Amino acid sequence: MLDEMELRLSALRTVRQEQRAAEAERAAREQAERDKAAIASFASTLQRTLLPPALPTVPGLELACHYHTASAHDVGGDFYDVFPLSSGKWGFFLGDVCGKGAEAATITSLARYTLRASAQHTDDPVAVLEALNSALLADVWAGSRFCTAFFATLTPAEAGGFTVELATGGHPPAYHLSPAPPEAGPEAGPEAGPATPARVEAVRPKDGMLIGAFPGARFASTTLHLDPGQALLLYTDGLTEARTSTGAMLGDDGLTAFLAARPTPCQAAQLVQDTVGLLDALPDGASDDVALLALSVPTPDQAAAATGAGSTAHTTAAPAGEEH
Repeated sequence: MLDEMELRLSALRTVRQEQRAAEAERAAREQAERDKAAIASFASTLQRTLLPPALPTVPGLELACHYHTASAHDVGGDFYDVFPLSSGKWGFFLGDVCGKGAEAATITSLARYTLRASAQHTDDPVAVLEALNSALLADVWAGSRFCTAFFATLTPAEAGGFTVELATGGHPPAYHLSPAPPEAGPEAGPEAGPATPARVEAVRPKDGMLIGAFPGARFASTTLHLDPGQALLLYTDGLTEARTSTGAMLGDDGLTAFLAARPTPCQAAQLVQDTVGLLDALPDGASDDVALLALSVPTPDQAAAATGAGSTAHTTAAPAGEEH
């Protein structure tokens, strides 16, 4: 009888231990879920502070942007902004800090502040990038981190459109899109060559070095005119590094071919929407953060059809299956 009672007590203790272990495991799992949600909420809140809440209204210009974060639990290093300068000019930039997380967020914040502040003292985009290079090298928290970026000024032209002076520091090329000339259209006859809905030109100033990597780094600039019906697209390398169905990166050639084949007008909002659609159509989407910034000058017909000449669009996207 005593042995039987001991066996029953031993079995009862085993059951209770298993129950306590199961309760502890459940509590740990619930705590992990709460921690995961808290981290995602913190990262999302911090990310929003590093991006403009909305794009400004620039008379005579359409603006659109998009930000895709590769992870809901980490802060990316992509950044962009559009802001007013003196004498009716506007400044804009787009860049990408090396790395992710809190350290990258620190550099992103420093880069945005420095670019905006420096642009108030000089209208030379190269000098603005030089100021950012000096700031990154002088900041003890930056360590060995660096970034790539475009910085540009927009000056309204008397004849219409905008003059864009654009400087680069190691960033992938921007793309200047124009409607295809009439002789390239499908009705131009057999000698006109294949039809292309848009003419796409890479904007890649020569000799632009990484920002924050070397003292005395050199930066390069170029000037272009953004006429009615034309657009300018800036992006971070998460776009061109996305993988196609063959496993190869989209690359500059793939992006150029996509932009040239778009059958829609060169309008900023549609351009961003189509580019996001390109990413969504890829097997794995974007595995890295992607920032897009597009500018376009409406034609008279487009301006008349729009609610305002300075219409904007601003979208964000979290990874598939996760909330932003």
